[in-house]
Amino acid sequence: MASPTSSKKSSLSKQNSTAGRPPQAVKFARRTSSGRVVSLSRDDDIDMSGDFSGQNDYINYTVMMPPTPDNQPGQSSDSKPDGGSSSYTSTRFGPDSGRRAGQENSGGNNGAKMERRMSLMKSNNKSMLLRSQTGDFDHNRWLFETKGKYGIGNAYWTPTDDYGPDVTMSNFMDKPWKPLTRKVKISPGVLSPYRLLIVTRLVIMAFFLSWRIRNPNPDAMWLWGISIVCEVWFAFSWVLDILPKLNPINRATDLAALRDKFESPSPSNPNGRSDLPGVDVFVSTADPEKEPPLVTGNTMLSIMAADYPVEKLSVYISDDGGAILTFEAMAEAVRFAEVWVPFCRKHNIEPRNPDSYFQLKTDPTKNKKRPDFVKDRRWIKREYDEFKVRINGLPESIRRRTDAYNSREETKEKRAAKEKNGGVLPKEGVNYTKATWMADGTHWPGTWLNPIADHSKGDHAGILQVMSKVPENDPVMGHPDEKRLDFTGVDIRLPMFAYVSREKRPGYDHNKKAGAMNAMVRASAILSNGPFILNLDCDHYIYNCLAIREGICFMMDRGGDRVCYVQFPQRFEGVDPSDRYANHNTVFFDGNMRALDGLQGPVYVGTGCMFRRYALYGFNPPRANEYIGMVGQSKIPAAPVPPRSEEEAETEPLNSHPDLNLPIKFGNSTMFTDSIAVSEFQGRPLADHISVKNGRPPGSLLAARPPLDAPTVAEAVAVISCWYEDKTEWGLRVGWIYGSVTEDVVTGYRMHNRGWRSIYCVTKRDAFRGTAPINLTDRLHQVLRWATGSVEIFYSRNNAFLATRRLKFLQRMAYMNVGIYPFTSIFLVVYCFLPALCLFTGKFIVGALNTTFLVYLLANTLALILISLLEVKWSGVGLEEFWRNEQFWVIGGTSAHLVAVIQGLLKVVAGIEISFTLTSKSAAEDEEDIFADLYVVKWTSLFILPLTIIVVNIVAIVIGVSRTIYSVIPQWGKLIGGVFFSFWVLAHMYPFMKGLMGRRGRVPTIVYVWAGLVSITVSLLWITVSPPDELNNTASSGGNL
Repeated sequence: MASPTSSKKSSLSKQNSTAGRPPQAVKFARRTSSGRVVSLSRDDDIDMSGDFSGQNDYINYTVMMPPTPDNQPGQSSDSKPDGGSSSYTSTRFGPDSGRRAGQENSGGNNGAKMERRMSLMKSNNKSMLLRSQTGDFDHNRWLFETKGKYGIGNAYWTPTDDYGPDVTMSNFMDKPWKPLTRKVKISPGVLSPYRLLIVTRLVIMAFFLSWRIRNPNPDAMWLWGISIVCEVWFAFSWVLDILPKLNPINRATDLAALRDKFESPSPSNPNGRSDLPGVDVFVSTADPEKEPPLVTGNTMLSIMAADYPVEKLSVYISDDGGAILTFEAMAEAVRFAEVWVPFCRKHNIEPRNPDSYFQLKTDPTKNKKRPDFVKDRRWIKREYDEFKVRINGLPESIRRRTDAYNSREETKEKRAAKEKNGGVLPKEGVNYTKATWMADGTHWPGTWLNPIADHSKGDHAGILQVMSKVPENDPVMGHPDEKRLDFTGVDIRLPMFAYVSREKRPGYDHNKKAGAMNAMVRASAILSNGPFILNLDCDHYIYNCLAIREGICFMMDRGGDRVCYVQFPQRFEGVDPSDRYANHNTVFFDGNMRALDGLQGPVYVGTGCMFRRYALYGFNPPRANEYIGMVGQSKIPAAPVPPRSEEEAETEPLNSHPDLNLPIKFGNSTMFTDSIAVSEFQGRPLADHISVKNGRPPGSLLAARPPLDAPTVAEAVAVISCWYEDKTEWGLRVGWIYGSVTEDVVTGYRMHNRGWRSIYCVTKRDAFRGTAPINLTDRLHQVLRWATGSVEIFYSRNNAFLATRRLKFLQRMAYMNVGIYPFTSIFLVVYCFLPALCLFTGKFIVGALNTTFLVYLLANTLALILISLLEVKWSGVGLEEFWRNEQFWVIGGTSAHLVAVIQGLLKVVAGIEISFTLTSKSAAEDEEDIFADLYVVKWTSLFILPLTIIVVNIVAIVIGVSRTIYSVIPQWGKLIGGVFFSFWVLAHMYPFMKGLMGRRGRVPTIVYVWAGLVSITVSLLWITVSPPDELNNTASSGGNL
């Protein structure tokens, strides 16, 4: 910076008289890390710790500077208190900057500006924030590239931003780099005691089990032995569950930074188009009877109205049943979306599921400022009611249309038969096919109403219909319409929407939902090839229109190229207020999943998950790590797979897959294999910071998507054919993994096992909402399916015992718990019978209820309660939710989990396949009683074992109390211990007993029948095993006689 003292020694007249002299050389200085000031003049060749290397590090610039006042620091031509001159020049560096500056100021004030020469270092492409942190901040560039006014030893910014047309401050300085996400640490005041208590309880359990083993009960060794085995297993199971919770974290996103980085005007993006990557949204359905088209249609509408660039969003629905009802319902949904989506954008509607929006109990006009909102809402509500009526009338409409076309075809067949038979119908009649007809008068290629060969659920052609074309790259604004709403200034474009039903033929294993998802992955790669995939169930709609942006923040942030998926928590509607059967499952979603996010990431739970397409293809992550040591305490970089040739180095993203052979791994579609490298590149974060590795240049995703043509659609149909996966690695290493009914957990495990990490995204407003089965029978069947999948994982090569070193130790423990938890049911069932056995026999699991046993029991229970309280603190889960979760753990453990273990063993040993039916997702038709399904009792064999436990414990309490009362020497201690534990079991079974009583406490007759049978069976069995003393004495007397 020019010295103020030098300006004081000159006068304004001298400045004017010396205008023709050579420019004065101005030296600039830099302070080194040691504090020494070093000149940075062009004439000084300095080597300062390798920062500068001589002449080549300097460039000459001509800069026009405002003059400094001459001996009048407080007097200037304007009234500014700092003495700054009102004359200024905004300098733009360039090869002809001096000439242009001279031309601009040649008209007046000829001697007011001096030409000076300045030597600067070559500017590195770093952000201002980084240069300020490293000591490489260029103060000279900051001074001369701004509109500051300079006086005696000071500078200030002008209050106006008038830099000329289309020129702003961002043209002259780098914007500070901002991260898109951040970790929010749990308070140490909560986390440290939490960890300490976990260690304390581990020590208490170790001492307690040691004491139990060293102090057997000689009067009832069998009771003691059984209880010891159960308690050791429970301790092991608790360790597997609690240790992965040692490092819970929270995360937050910065949506403003996302918009600023990807959607604001910049030199590489002057029009401010979106540079965000594309997102393909997958919705899966299979049966329109159990998954109503209206529910699916509302889900699709919420997705199409999401707040994400329209040209970057593509929506796909997979109809695995090939039903014409679903097809025509989706066509109606797209038609209604033409008015619903612009309405949501115009009035910023939330949520954007019309059914949920119109059922809100809050004031719909809150925070709405447009004067036409009430009129628009009234009109759109009427349109939605008509849409629902059309959807509800589709089955009858399809049937009537089909009957009409079939009658016409029958008439044609009869007329043709008469012509061939001399005008008389043949005696054997006329055979004709009762087809299902589309609205255009052609046969429906999918499943017919009267199924036949080639037109049934397991045997039909592949169907792909693009119902909404690829949108234009620029917004298309609406206009006033007398028949519809006024969408002036509102973008009326819709995302691309495609209906997909993969081909099914007999003799091919279609692999249920996993196979349908893989078919959609291939079809979407051909049609849109979004680098990210959002997977939703048909009943899970977008509740927060910014949810997709929240997930993209993690993918596009620094290090996001190593994230395989972002999992959102599942939130449910329509659950009874008391959450009798723990449908919300908040202990898992707000506790376990947050904790896993502090390790290698949460598990994939089947819906509400945003995937990186490249990770789904089975590739390894960049910069993967391996964890070695006894508990994986040491981290080393994983050895990369080197390219085998220079040609392969150019396609480096594909080389991370060992032994790559595209046709064998991905099939023989060239168009599909060509899309892999494209999606990998588009999914990279921006290379806008020196610390961003494996990034892409800004502005690389601004080009418009080409429209779809016939060859492209034909190729998409080819990749969803039933034979495409033959002799490929789809389902083995690529895509959703086959071989388990819980394909979601296995798919996520495979990615973590390769070294990827996942992210758990909990938004302030729920990202997605869905429905959950509130009926006891449906809930138990859902739990049965999950537990069966876990048993399949345990007996497969996906067992975490066989994981690679790229899986962290505690993450490995979490996956081990996923495969092991159903086996806890064996010990849980036995332990639930132990109190009854104690009361029947008059014995107890310990010899006496002494002080040591009670102290251990109290310490163990107190530690567990304190751990739960602290977990409530950092997870936000309520105590009532903890209790409900504990109750249903016992109910499910004594019913569905045990059956799952048996089914898994039968599958492994005998090869018996396991099949499950879809859980009905239909809402209650009676809006006045949305919980009607809660009180319906549907008998199932899963009820037998919990009912047996309840009856046995009740009978045992009665027998124990009676024996003690009429005993000569009553043993009250053992009675209290047995009764207490029996009541503890019955308290856990309370929701089950309440579910059996229905709405008005009327227990079904079958429950009484089973209770009687169980009671008689248990009584006879006990008398046989351990007859009363009187019978023993009688038998002995008879023998003596």
